[in-house]
Amino acid sequence: MATKRVLTAAFEVGESMADTTLARRKKLAASRAKVIARHHASAGVERSATVAGGQSVGVIVAEGDSWFDYPLHDVLSDLEDSYGYDVESVARRGDRVEDMAYSDGQLDDFTRRIQKVVARGDVPKAILLSGGGNDIAGDEFAMLLNHAASSIRGLNESVVSGIIDQRLFNAYATILASVSKVCRELTGQVIPILVHGYGYAVPDGRGFLGGFWLLPGPWLEPGFRQKGYAKMSERQPLVNELIDRFNTMLIQLTKDTSFGHVEHVDLRTTLSDTDYKDMWANELHPTKKGFAAVTAKFVEKLP
Repeated sequence: MATKRVLTAAFEVGESMADTTLARRKKLAASRAKVIARHHASAGVERSATVAGGQSVGVIVAEGDSWFDYPLHDVLSDLEDSYGYDVESVARRGDRVEDMAYSDGQLDDFTRRIQKVVARGDVPKAILLSGGGNDIAGDEFAMLLNHAASSIRGLNESVVSGIIDQRLFNAYATILASVSKVCRELTGQVIPILVHGYGYAVPDGRGFLGGFWLLPGPWLEPGFRQKGYAKMSERQPLVNELIDRFNTMLIQLTKDTSFGHVEHVDLRTTLSDTDYKDMWANELHPTKKGFAAVTAKFVEKLP
């Protein structure tokens, strides 16, 4: 696993990116305030009216991938519709953790949402982060596997460790540092952050709505087939091992003193069911029922 020195370096990168983004957003916010003031002055408005946003149990800000941005049903829509939260989201399906960590646009969008929440007189109850699936699954998934016919069948330890314990560890540490500093600077508080490591995905070859033609997926089965793993009984333990490794990495991060406000939501057995298709719409994404179960786990951890 990554050393304290590596974590410290990633933390410093994250805070530096947060400083740059905060400076840029403060200038833009000041410019926006001047424009609004001029508009009110020209319209004869002495004071901006507060727009009532309706009752809610609190505001959540989210950044992530398709688990937070899925057609019709996802974690965020359930939080709003079933639990009464207002959710500000910059999640985009297909995003990788490295995109979230190192793209100025991602952090800028997140910072803008925090500014909007604070401008309304609110403080987020929590920040939700979802990412990592797109960094592992997909076209490059086969790289994580040794060939089934080889003497070293199973996961390729060097590749898996390089991706999860180094690349994703560093990217997550950077994101957490950036997001934490943005929240601290703009709200004056330490805002809780929830992260998750997905459930035990089922590599059965199903993509989005079947994965036909231009539809996304499947993401796991092609890699397994390429490396000679024909049976589900061979594939599933390897997927479970990958998910466990990813969750272990996230748990390690939450135990660092820098991230005492970060909590891991363990979803690994949440979608396990005798009829897995009742909980999994395809290889990587839950059904409506599955997302409801996942959302309930998040709600248990929300302050």
